[in-house]
Amino acid sequence: MSTKLMEVVDRVKREPGTRLLSLAHLLDEEALAASFHRLRKSAAVGVDGISVEQYGQALEANIQGLHERMKAGRYRHQPILRVQILKENGKMRPIGISTVEDKVVQGAVSRLLGAIYEEVFYDFSHGFRPGRRPHDAIRAVDKMMGPDAKEVSWILEADIVSFFDRIVRKELMAMLESRIADKSLLRLVGKCLHVGVLEGEEYHEPEDGTAQGSVLSPLLGNIYLHHVMDQWWAKEVQPRLRGKARLIRYADDFVIGFERKDEAELVLRVLHKRMAKFGLTLHPEKTRLLPFGRPPSTQKGGKGPSTFDFLGFTFMWKRSRKGSWMLGMKTRTARLQRAIQRVADWCRRHRHKPVKEQHAELVRKIAGHFAYFGVNGNTRSLGILVHEVARAWFKWLDRRSQRASLTWERFTSLLKDFPLPSPCVKVQVWGKGP
Repeated sequence: MSTKLMEVVDRVKREPGTRLLSLAHLLDEEALAASFHRLRKSAAVGVDGISVEQYGQALEANIQGLHERMKAGRYRHQPILRVQILKENGKMRPIGISTVEDKVVQGAVSRLLGAIYEEVFYDFSHGFRPGRRPHDAIRAVDKMMGPDAKEVSWILEADIVSFFDRIVRKELMAMLESRIADKSLLRLVGKCLHVGVLEGEEYHEPEDGTAQGSVLSPLLGNIYLHHVMDQWWAKEVQPRLRGKARLIRYADDFVIGFERKDEAELVLRVLHKRMAKFGLTLHPEKTRLLPFGRPPSTQKGGKGPSTFDFLGFTFMWKRSRKGSWMLGMKTRTARLQRAIQRVADWCRRHRHKPVKEQHAELVRKIAGHFAYFGVNGNTRSLGILVHEVARAWFKWLDRRSQRASLTWERFTSLLKDFPLPSPCVKVQVWGKGP
């Protein structure tokens, strides 16, 4: 963080309610160059077809020209290239790809705004913030339901329909204006928002929303929900509740734990109205209120009252080795099936590659899955993944030749030379982590 930006952050800490002037000058050539160097070298190209490597070949001249156009007000965000990717429910998710130059601008603006808003975001907001990961939100759930926390008996599991597509830009800009008085910076944010979208051969200009995949979108989404959800919860809702209640949010995914059922039902009714006020809708099937109190110690068998999903995991009550009830978690079934299907598709498409190359890629894919889902208590789901990967690999190795079939015995012998990773815990969620 530059010295000038640190001075702005210090002022935000001293005067949290002040509106900030003269911020655009912080988006200098140094800030733009630093933004470029934070880009992934393999980032997808936008509508102009220029890659990160190509842009970097004349980086100094490109950054200088970009900065001059920004100062003169002549910078224009190019159209976003929209592609569709498959979601776990079989539906398609639109992803927007900006040009390298636009990613540079978005990254610099995001770093500036992020430094300012980091000082005002609430601690229960975990998504897309420096030094925070999804596992921090999961640990917060564990703390909320821990052995010493007996105030949560009900869980409100919520899902916002197409959140990034439904952000009302006028409302978002008003939220930014409540904190930022620099017109130049606000105009620049507006240019990053009001851009056309090229999808195939069709071009259109949406009136609302931020492009998923944009460098700036996660922060703008956080700012939007900070005003829509977090401030409303902390200042208006929670102080009026008689029972205990806690909100845990990661980007547009959040859960709320309640002590009292009547207050949980009231908040759910009001939450629908609150979201609608800002153009948002709670998914009617994925938003639900369910009992989730810790089972009594006298209950020797059976299961907990229900389960809920959050950040790719399913949470439930289970017995510890000592026989007491504890919060457990496993990979959400849909996420596990999607991971297995993706590996199977990869094995089918690359079955003619050398076994050594296939093995290296499969190990990389499994390790990537373990890096997120490898939490204590989830080894069974990890074992299922490894088993299914082995089955898919065997199936497509067997089918790459019609002369001789591959027996399971021969494949088992091959696994001795090219072993797949064993299920292992990468992140300690319950208790202290590595």
